Amino acid sequence: MRSVDQHRNEAPDTVSCMIVTVSDTRTPETDTGGQLMKSLLEKAGYRIVAYEIVKDDYEGIRELIHEASSNPEVEAVILTGGTGISPRDTTYEAVSSLLDKQLPGFGEIFRYLSFTEDIGAAAILSRAIAGVSGSTAVFSIPGSKGAVKLALERIIVPELGHVMREIYKKE
Repeated sequence: MRSVDQHRNEAPDTVSCMIVTVSDTRTPETDTGGQLMKSLLEKAGYRIVAYEIVKDDYEGIRELIHEASSNPEVEAVILTGGTGISPRDTTYEAVSSLLDKQLPGFGEIFRYLSFTEDIGAAAILSRAIAGVSGSTAVFSIPGSKGAVKLALERIIVPELGHVMREIYKKE
């Protein structure tokens, strides 16, 4: 058995997740990306313990992630939105400033999949990022439904338990 398969077998069956939509305009009723994320995570057996919509504001995003990473009920925070390059997009800066360890492969693979399967060269505009803050996994993805579907189905859902296994590993 490959070591990655062994690690997946040792991973927790479920993870307690917080969903965060970063938007100045979305409401719970119009947040189709957040609702899709909730559906995909629950379908995979993960628990949603919190859901928030936060304005695209550097300090507000940082505060929310800091609170979540201090909450023992939240094992993973998954953010959608605010990852672009417009002056208003601050999610990347807020998330990256709080990560103790980055997972550069997440953004690289997300952009590769976006390039090959979805949007072509426009993938360079994505600043998807992931890492660990304390003992909390943090993933930040673009706000489109296509990006949510791609990131969740192809990367986050299959590997989240494995990520948590590694975070919780003692030695």
